[in-house]
Amino acid sequence: METERDDAAETSSTNGDATAERAVAAYGDDPAYGDDPAYRDAVIDLLGVLAYGELMASIRMATDSDLAPSLRIKAQMAGFAATEFHQYELLVARLGELGADAETAMQPFVAPLQTFHDRTKPKSWVEGLVKAYVGDGIAKDFYREMGAFVDDETRAVMDAALDDEGSGEFVVGIVRDVLKTDPTAKGRLSLWGRRLLGEALSQGQAVAVERDALSGLLVGGQADLTQIGDMFGRLTQRHSDRMVRLGLTP
Repeated sequence: METERDDAAETSSTNGDATAERAVAAYGDDPAYGDDPAYRDAVIDLLGVLAYGELMASIRMATDSDLAPSLRIKAQMAGFAATEFHQYELLVARLGELGADAETAMQPFVAPLQTFHDRTKPKSWVEGLVKAYVGDGIAKDFYREMGAFVDDETRAVMDAALDDEGSGEFVVGIVRDVLKTDPTAKGRLSLWGRRLLGEALSQGQAVAVERDALSGLLVGGQADLTQIGDMFGRLTQRHSDRMVRLGLTP
């Protein structure tokens, strides 16, 4: 959705202005932060987790399309799956430019992301769509926050990979149609959305704390837990906005 993308871009820009000084202090004043190994490790971690997330999103969307009630919706979902895979390829290419092996970069994030998916298995096709919109939305908001700390080339690739290409608008339309035909679904899907938020934030915090390079990048090289908490507060607000767009209760 245009409004959501514009809001996300504004948030990223604002946060970037507020955090650029910390990044420069930690990594130097070169636009790409020179050859600092800590910065390179952090960017590889960031691209690795984002790439794995895009790969899994593509696979899930393709799998869920098989459950869609019409050929039109199946085709739309298959198209979104193809887009997610193309975005994955962009990230893999950027990792290659940095001299990193994509599989190695993604591997540390397989277990935590799998834990999230194991704990949030949808029970219906509609729950799967809500998960794609809400769960992936939280993750993408996190990556946009992190994008404020990286060099211009990496940020451009991330921005391209984070564009939903209309999938958000598609999901909102489907869920709102479901609520019109079955108003009782609102309570169930609202609870589901809140559960997704809790699980996503829990896993996100675990990853940020366990990966020193990522947490260092997040706060400009200074592990300030207050700043991390502020960021997760912003993620929660954007989640609430997303739930309202769906017609659900945050």
